[in-house]
Amino acid sequence: MTKRTNKSLLIKGINTMAICLVSSFLGPTLLYIAFGNPEKSLYWPLIILGILICIAAITLGFKGLKHIGDSLFKS
Repeated sequence: MTKRTNKSLLIKGINTMAICLVSSFLGPTLLYIAFGNPEKSLYWPLIILGILICIAAITLGFKGLKHIGDSLFKS
C-alpha cells in the first residue's frame, strides 16, 4: 500500500496558513497605529483588537502546520 497526500487536508492547511499570514501583518500594524496615537478615542479598542489578531495569527499558524503535517504523514 502506498501512502498518498490527503489533498483536501493539505488545501485546508494552506488556506489556514494564508489567513495566518494576513493576520501576522494586520495585528502588529494595528498595534503600531494604536501606540502612535495614545490620545485618540480608539486607543484601547485598537490595542485589544491588535492583541487578539496577533494571538489568532499564532493559533492559526500552529493549526495550519498541524493540518499540513497530517496531510503528508498520516495514512
